[in-house]
Amino acid sequence: RIPTVPTVLPAMLRISLVSGRSTAVNFDDQISLGEVKAFAQRDLRVGFLRLSCGGRILDPKQTAAEAGLKDGDCVTGIVQEAQLAATSRAFAIHCHNPAVNVVTWGHVHYGADDHSTVLGDQRSGRNVTAIQANLSAFAAILDDGTVVAWGDPRAGGDYSLVRHRLTNVIAIQATDEAFAALRSDGQVVAWGSQRHGGLSLDVLPALRNVTQIQATQSAFAALRSDGFVSAWGDDACGGNTRLVQFDLKKVTHIQSTNGAFAAIREHGSVVTWGAKMCGGDSHSVQPLLHNVKKIQSNRYAFAALKADGSVVTWGAQSRGGNSLAVQASLVNVQEIQATDYAFAAILADRTVVVWGDPQHGGSFTSGILDPNSISEIRNVAAIQSTKSAFAAILADGSVVSWGWPDHGGDSWEVQDRLKDVKQIQSNNFAFAALLGDGSVVTWGNAGYGGDSSAVEHRLRGPVVKIQATQTAFAAILADGAVVTWGYDSEGGSSSPVERDLIYI
Repeated sequence: RIPTVPTVLPAMLRISLVSGRSTAVNFDDQISLGEVKAFAQRDLRVGFLRLSCGGRILDPKQTAAEAGLKDGDCVTGIVQEAQLAATSRAFAIHCHNPAVNVVTWGHVHYGADDHSTVLGDQRSGRNVTAIQANLSAFAAILDDGTVVAWGDPRAGGDYSLVRHRLTNVIAIQATDEAFAALRSDGQVVAWGSQRHGGLSLDVLPALRNVTQIQATQSAFAALRSDGFVSAWGDDACGGNTRLVQFDLKKVTHIQSTNGAFAAIREHGSVVTWGAKMCGGDSHSVQPLLHNVKKIQSNRYAFAALKADGSVVTWGAQSRGGNSLAVQASLVNVQEIQATDYAFAAILADRTVVVWGDPQHGGSFTSGILDPNSISEIRNVAAIQSTKSAFAAILADGSVVSWGWPDHGGDSWEVQDRLKDVKQIQSNNFAFAALLGDGSVVTWGNAGYGGDSSAVEHRLRGPVVKIQATQTAFAAILADGAVVTWGYDSEGGSSSPVERDLIYI
């Protein structure tokens, strides 16, 4: 009689989703849980997973042995939505994982230089729920309502003087170099550069029952529940409301340009203050500013959309503040988009009217369009912009662009690929179009993200989300991978943190 040889089954570790789908990896007590997580995301084609076993959240930085796992164990994978935030030159990605909450990369002086502050605070097990950014610092709201900030200390990366007051925070607004946090009790805490609104000591008594905070480049304006407004920061950019304080009542919403504010009052009238060259003086159009339902802005001008579908503009005349040349065409306007120096209005019939600086999107003569063939821009579904160019998604999924050619106004080279476009993201100098099949097409300034050929094979996706600094892009793929391109030192290269990204 021949003895039977027992079958030796390979040691396995199974990862199961809540939906019931699962996969397995060969078990090794020295295998990194980050590698297990990355494998499961790729194999199951899902995004960022949080692993747990027996009710414990597993640290992806640990090995299987360190986590107490053994052959035959089943690990549960919970899909988490990752969020990307960006300063002008750095990215931060976060997910609801108490073990490793934030990974940053990009320019060392713009928020990518202080992992210890961010990650060190996560040992308490608190999750990051949202991140706000200014030009060179980040501020993260944790799930217990407290705040962690990092980056340029002068711009709000140092929050030590106000840390004890940053409790029950529900939202954060930013100027170029300061932050203002809104607490659930309606109080406001500001920090960062004093010249940019980082200190609000002189208006603290008035900062009660605040419901909304808006910002110019160097001043804040807080709307209170009683309809009154308080402002602080650089007087020249809207930090002082003394000249209009009597009129700032029954306010329902505030909008801003680079250096001025515009407040919509209860019955649709408008009050403005701040730099005249940025729209702070609306005296010349005040008789027309009634029944306003929404205000759009670029860096230097405002465009008010009225209830009857007409538009009133003011601010820097050559940068969108003067729309007299197209006023007769601005009827039945549905929405308005802006570059830094021009506006584009989508009408009810889904055609487009543009005005402002002709070199920067205010005219159809720049970019791919024949100025005698304006009928090309019909059936517009949405418009996106860089600082000096527009790109319109048409109803059939194609794209038309115009404006400064090197900032995305010229898309001739990729026109044959711009089909079934679902969404367009932009930085200051380039566009990235997300197609229906999850792939990405880019154009604009090659060095700042307009050329993605080096990572094109990875951008076939499917890509689910794209974020941008001023000069680079970062895409999140369906399997949780992160792909970056553009100016390397300003977020275009994530290779220094490639290992950290598998732990998110």
